[in-house]
Amino acid sequence: MLLALDVGNTNTTVGLFEGRELRIHWRLSTRRDGTGDEYGMLIGNLLHLAGLQSEQVSALILASVVPPLESALTEMAQRYFRIIPLVVGRAIKTGMPILYDNPHEVGADRIVNAVAVFETYGGPAIVVDFGTATTFDAVSAR
Repeated sequence: MLLALDVGNTNTTVGLFEGRELRIHWRLSTRRDGTGDEYGMLIGNLLHLAGLQSEQVSALILASVVPPLESALTEMAQRYFRIIPLVVGRAIKTGMPILYDNPHEVGADRIVNAVAVFETYGGPAIVVDFGTATTFDAVSAR
């Protein structure tokens, strides 16, 4: 199963996917000073309460707009799940050009949103994300 973490400024959403199906998800408060051990124990306990084991997680993807947590969550993935996570960041190659004045200012959340909407619905499309900051992104047909 795929464990997906979407780390926002206010909330962290954790979802567990079996294929394309979302099996279960949780919304947690983002703690900028959280350690890999704290997140590992918390997510491990959530899985346990859902009747699941960490060994059932075979892949982990992390999209974070909170840079200080990337290393802690990467450490968590390696220590508690024995997985090297796919970290979505500014340097990830999606095949989708970022036509923004400074592409390095585009957060992982916006990259993931654009790729997901294109994969699900195609383009053109407008993505509106009502996170801590409300963002609008246009996705072209190509």
